[in-house]
Amino acid sequence: MTREPSMIRFRIAVLIVVFAVCAFSGLLGEVQPPAASSLQAPAAAGATETRPATSQKQITAYTLPPDLYQKAHDRSRIHFRLAIIGFVYGLVVLWLILRWKLAAKFRDWAERSSSRRFLQALVFSPLLLLTMAVFSLPLDIYGEIVEKRYGISVQGWGSWSWDWIKSELIGLVIGTILIWLLYMVIRRSPRRAWFYFWLMAVPIGVFLFFLGPWVIDPLFHKFEPLQQKNPALTTSLEQMVQRAGENIPPERMFWMGAGEKTTALDAYVTGIGASKRMVVFDTTIAKMNNPQIVYVAGHETGHYVLQHIPKGLAFFAALLLLFFYVVFRLIGWVLTRWGAAWEVRGLEDWASLPALLFLLSLLFFVTNPVGSAFSRHLEHQADQFGLEVTHGLTPDSAQVAAQAFQILGEVDLSDPDPNPADVFLYYDHPTISDRVRFCLTYNPWEHGGAGEFVK
Repeated sequence: MTREPSMIRFRIAVLIVVFAVCAFSGLLGEVQPPAASSLQAPAAAGATETRPATSQKQITAYTLPPDLYQKAHDRSRIHFRLAIIGFVYGLVVLWLILRWKLAAKFRDWAERSSSRRFLQALVFSPLLLLTMAVFSLPLDIYGEIVEKRYGISVQGWGSWSWDWIKSELIGLVIGTILIWLLYMVIRRSPRRAWFYFWLMAVPIGVFLFFLGPWVIDPLFHKFEPLQQKNPALTTSLEQMVQRAGENIPPERMFWMGAGEKTTALDAYVTGIGASKRMVVFDTTIAKMNNPQIVYVAGHETGHYVLQHIPKGLAFFAALLLLFFYVVFRLIGWVLTRWGAAWEVRGLEDWASLPALLFLLSLLFFVTNPVGSAFSRHLEHQADQFGLEVTHGLTPDSAQVAAQAFQILGEVDLSDPDPNPADVFLYYDHPTISDRVRFCLTYNPWEHGGAGEFVK
């Protein structure tokens, strides 16, 4: 599964476009969550590698010793509760902003500052976004405390605070632009604003996904060519990619310095077109051997070969269109019923934004199981692709894949027995237990057959 450390993700830049893009990025991003934990710090890049005993152990099922099992189960339970609390708390924050007429006050300040709509957006949007950020900060901090408690995060509070500030500044810039565009189309075409804004939001989301690896990601982590850090692994990955029939040259394979902030293991693909790339955490290199990493990378390559990026973009774009339509159908009734008490003059009023976000939040939560199930399906396909592309390339490839998942589970404290409701609502990857079981049982070659994706 993949779960962001912050429990409140219903801020404007996330809710309108960035949420969909981030959800899709997470869908393609990891074999395991970036917010995962380890009981010991990984070896530093370039140092002598310390690999878990599991690295060579014969795997028959995903299991954890009693102490690790309890920690994994407790951590999973905390995350599930925080996710539910974060959703409810996010709604409460939006309601309080409306109830206390903060949005109306921000609108008044914006309108007094200038008669030009864009300049009003430059006043209103940061005030609202910063208010939401401040309200959400306690849960953000508590989420980080949990990560530190379970060994997930080794990041100092100063570094964490700077990352939080950077993410908020990015959200302010993107959110301000989106808010201005939203109310521009509302004023010009209130009946079809949901459709016209969607037409603008989707290309912006695709552009952000394209730009992210070049502009946004380097603000938070250090990236270096994998070929310089680990030539042998790069050669092995090249062989796998060639067999997959995909074009990911060595210059698009990157080492990421995650170990200074987290003990989690991870690898992911990101970007489209010229920004397309494969990234491997330094912690993964420290904990896995090359054949195991090649399987993980084979999974990631599968996302490109199986066209999961355009499929994911199309899926979330369609979901956003539905959301915008439903929200704009409901918002008139909401403002008629409560708008006067909130001092909201109508849909074209800047102060109506928290009400729009409230409805969007509800829709995202209600449909989250659909998005999670879609993501789990694509991730299962990528697992299968990884098995097929490494079959015949890696000796005993099924066992190697199972070992890789076992290591991920041990280091990241993946719950062997998660709450079914948690899986239904939030797991965008299959459970580790299911993935190990699939690795050990999938064998179309046993009776002379062939793989579905790699012949």
